[in-house]
Amino acid sequence: MNDPHSWDDMARLLAALIHWGRRPGLWITLLLVAAIFLMPAAGPLMRTLFPGDPRPVYARASFFELTLAHVELVALSSLAAATIGIGLGIFVTRDSGREFAAMVSATAAIGQTFPPVAVLALTIPVLGYGAAPAVAALCLYAIFPVIEATVTGLHAVPAVVRDAAMGMGFAPRDVLWRIELPLAFPFILAGLRNAVIINIGTAAIGSAAGALSLGSPIIEGLSASNPAYVLEGAAIVALLAMAVDRCFAWLEDFARPGEMRPK
Repeated sequence: MNDPHSWDDMARLLAALIHWGRRPGLWITLLLVAAIFLMPAAGPLMRTLFPGDPRPVYARASFFELTLAHVELVALSSLAAATIGIGLGIFVTRDSGREFAAMVSATAAIGQTFPPVAVLALTIPVLGYGAAPAVAALCLYAIFPVIEATVTGLHAVPAVVRDAAMGMGFAPRDVLWRIELPLAFPFILAGLRNAVIINIGTAAIGSAAGALSLGSPIIEGLSASNPAYVLEGAAIVALLAMAVDRCFAWLEDFARPGEMRPK
């Protein structure tokens, strides 16, 4: 006789698989992994799409190596932008820094509108060719959304909450770390999400300064009139951006008050 408990376990497992299968982030991540490792085998497809191309698949470096280098550029620049941006956002919301709020916001906005290629051109004589000027350009480009999100989140904390904490004997530093930043965290996370997604797309220009990234096949494809290289690099960049965006959406669901599971 069949054990009813085993059928219940199988039903729960099937329901869990269906639930996870409905998540677009899972399928995007699987597509990203497949693209990274199966792109070298895409020669027949690229020959069909671009029949006049004698070298349809980029082979100077593996796409796994290119993706790791791209992620490293994004991680370093985003970490620097987060550290500087959150720090400045906290500073301009304190009494000692409020007078600098307009100047910091305007400077960060100008930094984002300044073309990253121009930043590369200015930093290469100082930092040389390679990853360093790319990280500097990406960091400058990503600071603005982090600052704006931090300021917005801290300003959204109700004044009565701060007053209540001060009335309970909290020091200003404790109010910041134990009350304000936890309440502002969803806003800050949204700003980090924007900054990281911007950096994933923009990091491709780092290859123009000699940095290894997913922009390497794009830059070479443009210079050699090889659209297959451009398509290969751009496809993985797009999938990487979408996969990371889904990860941030999952984190934001957990960060929202009252939300205990991602949608």
